[in-house]
Amino acid sequence: MATLVTVLRGGGRYTPLWVERLWAGARRHAPGFTRCLCLTDMEFAIEGVERVPLRETWPIWWSKMEALRPGLVEGTTLLCDLDTVFSGDASPLAEPGLCAMEDHFHKTRLSSALLRWEGDQLGFVHDAFRADPERWMRPGSCGPVPNAVHGDQVVIDHLLRQRGLVPDFFQHRHPGLLDFYDPDNQRPGPVLVFIGDAKPDLATEPVASLWRGEAPVRRAEPAEA
Repeated sequence: MATLVTVLRGGGRYTPLWVERLWAGARRHAPGFTRCLCLTDMEFAIEGVERVPLRETWPIWWSKMEALRPGLVEGTTLLCDLDTVFSGDASPLAEPGLCAMEDHFHKTRLSSALLRWEGDQLGFVHDAFRADPERWMRPGSCGPVPNAVHGDQVVIDHLLRQRGLVPDFFQHRHPGLLDFYDPDNQRPGPVLVFIGDAKPDLATEPVASLWRGEAPVRRAEPAEA
């Protein structure tokens, strides 16, 4: 029994539709998730999704820190970005144990696009951030790091290293589970991750249909001579 958690802050390109489609994809391809929470400052009702009001006004990606707050959930929890598309068996995501996506550009560093933990295991990260958010949001607060963009995952990685917690990476534990969006790839992997400006609402086929929950469109195989 695992919980999928995502975060939706209003004012940007993301809307409740993204939450609905993420949860629909998880139900189809990762049935181990029996609960979905959305931390948000917006009003909406989606069947099967529990809307949890954000308590803080932390901007942009920093709102994801609230997903780590103590007492929010029990048991296995996966924080999942809204711009994630499920296209196949994603059941390993719901397995127990501390695990994260390895950053696509910075190896050995975690990405919070997919981050899994148990109960209040990462509550100390939330508490440290909440105690002085202005400090942690300031570039350089975590010392020299390879990331060009200072964001929540830099701080999470830093605080976990301080505590001596080293998460396994999904790419290492389950090779082939994660894939990164490529418009030329007609057979994406089970869990499709988007980086930078690429987003599901702008994706080409078959990913566009996968995101909408429709039967994927496959290109015809070339006829044999």
